[in-house]
Amino acid sequence: MPRPELTTAQRRLVGTVAAGAVAIAAIGFVGSYAAVRDLAERKGFGSFALAFPIGIDIGIVVLLALDLLLAWLRMPYPTLRHTAWLLTAATIAFNGAAAWPDPLGTAMHAVIPVLFVVVVEAARTAVGRIADITAEKHMDSIRLSRWLLSPVPTFRLWRRMKLWELRSYEQVIHLEQERLIYLAQLQADYGRRWRWKAPVQERMQLRLARYGRPLTAAAQPTAPAADFERSAAEAVALAPPVVAPALTAAQPQPDAPAAAAVPPTTPPQLQLTGWTPPRTLVLDLAPMQPPSPEVTADAQPQPQPAAPAAARVSDEPLIEQAVALAATGPLSGRRLQRELGIGQRRAPRILAAAEARIREAEAEAAQPSTAAAAEVQP
Repeated sequence: MPRPELTTAQRRLVGTVAAGAVAIAAIGFVGSYAAVRDLAERKGFGSFALAFPIGIDIGIVVLLALDLLLAWLRMPYPTLRHTAWLLTAATIAFNGAAAWPDPLGTAMHAVIPVLFVVVVEAARTAVGRIADITAEKHMDSIRLSRWLLSPVPTFRLWRRMKLWELRSYEQVIHLEQERLIYLAQLQADYGRRWRWKAPVQERMQLRLARYGRPLTAAAQPTAPAADFERSAAEAVALAPPVVAPALTAAQPQPDAPAAAAVPPTTPPQLQLTGWTPPRTLVLDLAPMQPPSPEVTADAQPQPQPAAPAAARVSDEPLIEQAVALAATGPLSGRRLQRELGIGQRRAPRILAAAEARIREAEAEAAQPSTAAAAEVQP
């Protein structure tokens, strides 16, 4: 991913911030030099007291600059930053000792060093973010509003991002939505005990989604429009071709007289091999049937019941149990839900497959009896 380009206004703003940071550092150095030098002379540093404040301030600048450089190169070394903080705190303490025990004077000595450290930390954060974006190692953060509204699921998302290096927040949200939709589909198909009734392959998809793996195309729910388009395409492919009536030239008969063998002066007339109208007018005076009471001008189309989905391979044990239940009484969707413990969406599919299986068995049983009766007749 390329590094974000700065506009002219942004470059000018960066220059202003850099000049301000240098000015803050210079003011802090000049302001603290005299206080730290006097403190060093009182503590017996002698002539070294003149160089002691300069060494501390230069050490802070060098450590912070080196920390920025390593962050830019994506080789961070936190000890540099922590040492710079420690030296800054020491400088604040040395300056505050000159004004002790006045609390206001001590706080005034701490203002400028704290400002300089805050500016440098902001620059380091920006440099580290740009380096991560350039190297495609930047990891998005989760919104504060989500942490407040749903703390526990948000912690699970954050944990998943950190464990499996999922850097895009939108990608994690999309994976979580697919996982919840797939879980609701399993509950609708297999009821509340879906963890024990669902096949291992379907439950494995849900388990792999916890590890940052997207659901396969077969496991994802398809839209109704896509199902309709696929069914329409299959129906068109399976339909027999429609041959339009063709116009053909009239061929001469083989047993025509010799005079007909003379080539005609006019082109042969074209004949339509399709339907020809009758030459006589036929009137049908039969009384018309009254209109059906079910079909009137203001009749509304009645909704057709949705056909049950085709049975799956995993439904075979349930279909056999439903066929066995048919021997003890009539089958219904509610009875299958109660006896087999399946969901409302799965019950019609199992019921239709079981009824089809029973009809096939009855037809196979009726064929031998019909053949035997035909053999008895003379």
